[in-house]
Amino acid sequence: MSKVTNLFGYEMDYIAQFKTKTTLILLGAGDSTRFLRDKLPKKQWLRIGEKPLWLYLADFFSSFGFCKIIITASKQEYFYMQYQTSNYHILEGGKSRTQSILKALEEVQTDYVLIHDVARWNPQIPVILSLFEAMDREKDKACIAPRLKIADTLYQQDFGYVDREKFYAIQTPQLSKVEILKKSLQRGEFSDESSAILAFGGEVGYIQGDPLLYKLTYPQDLFFFSKVLPPVSSKIFVGNGIDIHPFCENKTMVLCGVEVDYPCGFKAHSDGDVGIHSIIDALLGAVGAGDIGEWFPDTNEQYKQADSKLLLKEVSQFVRHIGYEINQIDLTILAEAPKISPYKQQMKKRLAEILELEIRQINIKATTGEKMGFVGRKEGICVMSCVSLQFIDWRRRE
Repeated sequence: MSKVTNLFGYEMDYIAQFKTKTTLILLGAGDSTRFLRDKLPKKQWLRIGEKPLWLYLADFFSSFGFCKIIITASKQEYFYMQYQTSNYHILEGGKSRTQSILKALEEVQTDYVLIHDVARWNPQIPVILSLFEAMDREKDKACIAPRLKIADTLYQQDFGYVDREKFYAIQTPQLSKVEILKKSLQRGEFSDESSAILAFGGEVGYIQGDPLLYKLTYPQDLFFFSKVLPPVSSKIFVGNGIDIHPFCENKTMVLCGVEVDYPCGFKAHSDGDVGIHSIIDALLGAVGAGDIGEWFPDTNEQYKQADSKLLLKEVSQFVRHIGYEINQIDLTILAEAPKISPYKQQMKKRLAEILELEIRQINIKATTGEKMGFVGRKEGICVMSCVSLQFIDWRRRE
């Protein structure tokens, strides 16, 4: 067999014969519930330079030349992930790992599938090559998985100490035969492919895993992450937002999350908080995630009379989950009436509470229309916002 090498310089004999028969599925639809502390982003959105972790891993695996690379995304992040790259197939995942794989397998037309978790951020080339070598050697196996012996003493509640020699830690990536994996996963929920195939009666082969196949589960796992991967980019991102609403009689005015004593409110599908709406657009603009109309369309009854503070909370959490933190927000309110000055400090405090910022990070300016235009005629209010963001530096939180 002729020798083939990839950009890493490793011999790729087994990859060469399998790559046209293999699809890679990269699982990135998790909610990171055990990881989201101390204002960290989701694991898949930790930045390596400027790249999110899921894209960093996709680019790593692309050098092997697999037939197709599928990346699963959560429902909220699905469209946003598509904005980040055109090189890979982004697919909305399911509510569980098993459901995400089943949805991805519907797009697979190859005989084999290599499945890897984004949380296992340090894939090892020798392990990957060994998977294909083992599948070629043990053709009766439906799945090949890496495993490691357990080094620590094991204690099981209600049973006491157990013999660690009988236990292994199972890692990813795992290489499976597609049709057998599909049938196996349809039988229930499983934590990985090898356990599903064994439950279905299929045969699993094992190779030696690697302690360097670290997995991010808890914030303290960032200690290893920071020792291997490059630092986060210090680039600053700026977004602008503008919103205008006419007055509406017999409606409470809510501006920047604060009730304002004025005989009119705002004509709008939601509560019409023109200040918060402009901030939402500025945040979405800074991260390149569309605009408020795409997120909360006025054709959707779900948002009729919606509390804009909740909409801002949703967007700000999204911004953090995908790896950004807010540096500064600056608002300019154009209003002939009502007077804004008496409410400025209260508005800053309310916005700081919603966004989990310090009051000093928010500035509010007010001006009039000098009696010109719709503002000058006291027909409505216009608010312009500017925000600056940067990537969350996970090294400060390790």
